[in-house]
Amino acid sequence: MMTMYVSPYRRLTSLREAMDRLFDESYPEFQQTERESLLAVNVSADDEAFTIKALVPGLNADDLNIEILNNTVALRGEFKSDETENTRMLACELPTGRFARVITLPVDVDAAKVEAQIKDGVLVLRVPKAEAHRPKTIKINVN
Repeated sequence: MMTMYVSPYRRLTSLREAMDRLFDESYPEFQQTERESLLAVNVSADDEAFTIKALVPGLNADDLNIEILNNTVALRGEFKSDETENTRMLACELPTGRFARVITLPVDVDAAKVEAQIKDGVLVLRVPKAEAHRPKTIKINVN
């Protein structure tokens, strides 16, 4: 059995992208050269840390900038276009241009212990919660 999660915001994002394309095609003189687009992410949590997964096809570590402050994680970078002077794009559905995504987590995190890796076009961040926000186990002394 396959489980599929559908975000109510996905349709709004698709609609916004369609409107952007329509506007860009109708009024190319106003086309933005540095559009910041939304980066698709999944965020999960356990008792110790948050895990953030972001789709970053074709990017490597040098193409990304990750900043962490208190309880926010900012991901920035740029998807390069395959278009050259000698080619004409017939369909362009892969992301291009700059992107920025700021994720606000429910509690502060320990920025010094964050781990990041990219594998198969997916950025995975393990973001430990600040010590004050981790659950504590208290042993009961029995005399």
